[in-house]
Amino acid sequence: MQRLSGLDASFLYLETSTQLLHVCGVIIPDVSTVPGGYTFAQLKAEVGARTEAIPSFRRKLQDSKFDLDHPVWVEDTDFDIDQHCHRVALPAPGGRDELAELCGDIAGIPLDRARPLWEMWVIEGLEDGSVTVMSKMHHAGVDGITGANMMAQLCGLEPDAPRPDPDDSAESAGQASTLDIAVGGLLAVASRPAKLLRIVPQSLTLIPRWIGRARRGEAMPAPFTAPRTSLNGTLTSHRNLAFTQLDLEKVKTVKDAFDVKVNDVVLALCSGALRKYLQHRRELPDKSLVAIVPVSVHGKSDRPGTNQVSGMFTQLGTQIEDPAERLLAIGEHNSTSKEHNETLGASLLQDWSQFAGQAVFGTAMRLYSTLGLAERHPVVHNLVISNVPGPSVPLYFLGALIKAMYPLGPIFHGAGLNVTVMSLNGQLDVGLMSCPELAPHLWDLVDAFPAALDELVEAAGNRS
Repeated sequence: MQRLSGLDASFLYLETSTQLLHVCGVIIPDVSTVPGGYTFAQLKAEVGARTEAIPSFRRKLQDSKFDLDHPVWVEDTDFDIDQHCHRVALPAPGGRDELAELCGDIAGIPLDRARPLWEMWVIEGLEDGSVTVMSKMHHAGVDGITGANMMAQLCGLEPDAPRPDPDDSAESAGQASTLDIAVGGLLAVASRPAKLLRIVPQSLTLIPRWIGRARRGEAMPAPFTAPRTSLNGTLTSHRNLAFTQLDLEKVKTVKDAFDVKVNDVVLALCSGALRKYLQHRRELPDKSLVAIVPVSVHGKSDRPGTNQVSGMFTQLGTQIEDPAERLLAIGEHNSTSKEHNETLGASLLQDWSQFAGQAVFGTAMRLYSTLGLAERHPVVHNLVISNVPGPSVPLYFLGALIKAMYPLGPIFHGAGLNVTVMSLNGQLDVGLMSCPELAPHLWDLVDAFPAALDELVEAAGNRS
């Protein structure tokens, strides 16, 4: 059996009926490239055949009431592709708004924990006769990198690319009895005091070091220092989403002109779009918005688990009017935040999350949402922004050329907006997830991204 790490399990414990912690993606494929033509039956059969070689797609959760530690993954011996691959049609006229509304409804449905934690929805009936595919995978089983890698195993570089060989390096989840889970959990919990003695002294030094860095202007923003906006409230169970596609070459032009990173430009795009959106709503704060940026620690940490991430707080410079000045400020803040985050250590979040408990975390999260506490304390951070690198070549999803792949991350009480971008074949695909009670006009925000890029390109031209 494979026991979940504390960080993986925390995404289960923190999930409520209104805070759903699965990761979604909207794929826009060109099914005209599918050898032999597209049919739903063929697509479903191909997905089912490929999952046989991908253990992560066929594992499910198992636990015991006597287990003192986190749940375990076991292989689903009754796996049925019909429970994971679904077909649905859009209502007329089948345009962008109808597609986003349907995808938002799908995003608002929790995954069934009695089955492997993923689903795929094939959406037909679009006005141009095309097909859209929406995927859902629980954050307990994927982070940005592993989620992209799992989807990549359903893709190829040619329409008729052969199925990938079974991943011999990926260990099957196997099976576990109630006794196995309970005994393993007892042994794991018995080792926690020794782990606590190791990480507490390290963590206690962080506060004075953080204060010292802040006094020198070398610290990332502290939690609970972000300004409040309409995005920072209590979630409902409803979800809305929006998406757009940008020219990656333009992003690189801006990067080169200002000598910054691609991620700096991505944050500047978010900043420019948010600034316009909040100005239109007459709620732009005088103080910079603060984003938390997931940082991959794959290869940097020896801790177990699927989620190999830490989090970096950074300022977005939304109070700065000039786009060039804003980008340079973001680049400077990013450098400071990245250096500060690295001093905290790649495994700090993973180490502390091992002590997460379902009873405490689950109860606390339900009380937090029920009492509406997100409106009663200072804002931890305003939103989540994630940048996932993708392939620079054309990619075919089960034979269909991918025209766009919009990633959609989860949202949290108090931070009701997630912006995730993914580069793919010369494009930058931008996906936004929110809650309609907090962001009722999400298309206004996503439609501000192209304009934000154009003003940065113009500013880059003025520097040459």
